[in-house]
Amino acid sequence: MDVRSENSSIQVVRWGKLPGQVIQRTRLQVWFIRVCSSILIWTCLVQLLTISELWHPKFFTGFFNSVNVSTRLSTEATTTVPMPPPQLPPLPPPRNYTSNGFLKVSCNGGLNQMRAAICDMVAVARLLNLTLIVPELDKTSFWADPSDFEDIFNVGHFIDSLRDEVRIVKRLPKIFSRKYGYQPLEMPPVSWSSEKYYLEQILPLFSKHKVIHFNRTDTRLANNGIPSHLQNLRCRANFQALKFTPSIEALGNKLVHLLQEKGPFLALHLRYEMDMLAFSGCTHGCTIEEAEELRRLRYAFPWWREKDIVSEERRSQGLCPLTPEEATLVLQALGFDQNTQIYIASGEIYGSEKRLAALRATFPQIVKKEMLLDPEELRQFQNHSSQMAALDFMVSVASNIFIPSYDGNMAKLVEGHRRYLGFKKTIQLNRRKLVELIDLHQNGTLSWDEFSNAKMKTPAPFGSVDKDNWTQLPMFMWPGTISEE
Repeated sequence: MDVRSENSSIQVVRWGKLPGQVIQRTRLQVWFIRVCSSILIWTCLVQLLTISELWHPKFFTGFFNSVNVSTRLSTEATTTVPMPPPQLPPLPPPRNYTSNGFLKVSCNGGLNQMRAAICDMVAVARLLNLTLIVPELDKTSFWADPSDFEDIFNVGHFIDSLRDEVRIVKRLPKIFSRKYGYQPLEMPPVSWSSEKYYLEQILPLFSKHKVIHFNRTDTRLANNGIPSHLQNLRCRANFQALKFTPSIEALGNKLVHLLQEKGPFLALHLRYEMDMLAFSGCTHGCTIEEAEELRRLRYAFPWWREKDIVSEERRSQGLCPLTPEEATLVLQALGFDQNTQIYIASGEIYGSEKRLAALRATFPQIVKKEMLLDPEELRQFQNHSSQMAALDFMVSVASNIFIPSYDGNMAKLVEGHRRYLGFKKTIQLNRRKLVELIDLHQNGTLSWDEFSNAKMKTPAPFGSVDKDNWTQLPMFMWPGTISEE
């Protein structure tokens, strides 16, 4: 027993006499093992959690949720996780074809005339297997709008959405530029041309000239007698490919929202603007001084072919836009009252506010974009008539009822767009018959009741407008047509 105690005491003494250096080294080894073990454990845990994300086993998902529930709740209380942006439809695969050359086009006219021309040129490029250069817009005509294509239309969307039909590029290759001495063939194609004209007369020119520049594009492709696949492409270009820029769409949608907040609204395309009156020679309701001003303007533009125009003859044929005073009588006869919200879709009315006095007195709920938006919001669109027209186009398409006072390019394109979007009602007025009735009423031959109850060949009268349910308008029109079919 004594020996054992001695041995044990000796052992204790030996351990107690170990040098401090050895003890310190031992402690470091222990801590190193602990750190390595912790790293290994956490690495395994992370790997397991990663696997759980892929395979979603209940155990790991539940464990991950229980560990992080408090963190998630505190984070959600202070942070809003943004929703992922909606996925865009996949782009169509590009059409592979050997291009016969480059087609450069310079559009002429106002926004809607140029829009129709762009659709025609897309169809021509497809027909002839050409590469289309992004069209140039008119900057030299009456409107003098300096806007480029990309200032009005979403150029990227235009190129991508048609890539399965036509190759479209933003600019010519440098080797075909004037800077390098290349002179493209410049010409205006014949108006209302058929498929045969382009195949037999235009396509052979590309064997000599790799670039052809169409310097005029208005109505250069026939409306009828065109293959259905080209007609479909025209429609696709108009209704889907030609989207306005995000800034125009944002402001246009704001206008529509402001109007819809107050209830249903009527869009009146009052084409009583200086350029229209000068071009058409329509001066009914103008003073002698105003008529002379319009005549001088007509002679100032050599490409306006008709110069000597008799206004009253033109009006009696239904070839003049309604005056603001005539439009007032028509809206009253249709049954619209002073509570009707009317949006004037037009540029500056010739004669300014004095010509709108009768219309405002009868329909006080008349508004224009300049009244609904702050001046700062419209500042970027000032002196850009095509961009301003784009806003009117959007509002007109979205309106509950659209009434054009003249069947020009905007009236036709808006009506077509409304049909495409779901057969929205458009009232097309028979101006030839209408001015007869207006004159008879104003000279006392026709009473107001007779005027407002005028009929077409259809036996039933138009009746009044139920503004609480504008979609229930009858299918015929006084004295014209309602288009929704």
